[in-house]
Amino acid sequence: MKLTYVESVGVKKLEQYEKTVEFVDDDGVEDQVINVYPQVKYQSFEGFGGAITDAAGYVFQQLDPEQQERLLTMYFHPDHMNYRKVRIHMDSCDFSTHLYSAICDPLDQDLESFDFSDTEKYILPLLAAAQKMAQKPLKIMLSPWSPPEFMKTNDSRKNGGSLKKEYYPLWAKCICRYITEFEKRGYEVERISIQNEPKAVQLWDSCVYSAEQEKEFLTDHLYPAMKQAGLEHVEIFIWDHNKERVFERACDLIDVTTDGMIAGTAFHWYSGDHFETLDLVRQQFPDKKLILSESCLEYNKFDSAAESVNAGRLAHDMIGNLNHGLNAFYDWNILLNKEGGPNHVGNYCDAPFLFDEERKELLQRMSADYYWNFAHFIQPGAVRLGFSRYTDEIDVTAWENPDGRIVLILLNRGEEAVPVHIRISGKETEIVLSAHSIVSGVISRE
Repeated sequence: MKLTYVESVGVKKLEQYEKTVEFVDDDGVEDQVINVYPQVKYQSFEGFGGAITDAAGYVFQQLDPEQQERLLTMYFHPDHMNYRKVRIHMDSCDFSTHLYSAICDPLDQDLESFDFSDTEKYILPLLAAAQKMAQKPLKIMLSPWSPPEFMKTNDSRKNGGSLKKEYYPLWAKCICRYITEFEKRGYEVERISIQNEPKAVQLWDSCVYSAEQEKEFLTDHLYPAMKQAGLEHVEIFIWDHNKERVFERACDLIDVTTDGMIAGTAFHWYSGDHFETLDLVRQQFPDKKLILSESCLEYNKFDSAAESVNAGRLAHDMIGNLNHGLNAFYDWNILLNKEGGPNHVGNYCDAPFLFDEERKELLQRMSADYYWNFAHFIQPGAVRLGFSRYTDEIDVTAWENPDGRIVLILLNRGEEAVPVHIRISGKETEIVLSAHSIVSGVISRE
């Protein structure tokens, strides 16, 4: 038995080292131990992905062919990060070049004026290129940021407001139309969420739903409309907002009436760890999926120059979510410009790849390298394994891939190196985690 692993280390610049260590018979070591228990199994994992936004598509068209190839290879090639999933906004979001809605005529109940051209301009070319690189159909999640302004109580796509009740039926038809527009072009829409961040009143595209409003829209309008349109195969996710309230929303919406309509809950990372709330959802609703649908470093919260610290934050959150029931992960924008946009309200954020428009340089951020340590090793269909660790200085997650190989990921965000004895199935080996490092390895019985 041996462990072959990659250690990524660095504060200013990330260095990677590949190493192999052999396991020996366990001689009774007790200190500095991480135990892995292959016989203890939890949830399965569907795969990793990211968001193809209007902003990402706009920047992608500014890259030269070699840069486009490099970006797509890193994310979507099966031998690299192997992204299988993408999230796409319905109509504009903050990471759009401008505000837009596919339907603007309040009298058009049959959606004859439905205009898909804004999605076709930047999003579809990037989606097509990504799918070609993936060598298989990408599974799409669609999410609305706001209904058209004429459907809103505040007559605006921005600044919150709610969906007027008289427009519940038409907005449900619009969502179905969005799904079918992708499907008739040969794309696979796997799931939708009812509303992105339904609690947030934002300066950009946003819409508030109480639990009662979300439930009424789902049961009386959206689900019947999807059924009538033959879209029962598309999964519906609720909440799609921060973790700290995901349990309450699940309790408010999932009951005997809605159980067959709701595939799971989607959540974001912006309000802190709250890993325990995922446990509560998993315990109360064991048949529902948990997906992280959005995660990024906002420049209004995090210093863009603190790459190592920020990448460590993202990795810590990833491991915590994986260990508490996560079934799928979607990063936010896969590509932005160096400023962290374009964003029509200046809500700039970091991304794993940035493009310096002046120098025509594609910049790979440390977050991309850290995410690679998860997406390259944990394969779709992997099952989480039991483990124990001797210190909270190390974040740990363990998975068994479909081929039977065991993946172990260790994160040390501290200032000091940390020794580790890895014990599994009566064998043990020893490695040292460098300061500010992430280690991803495969345990094989060869």
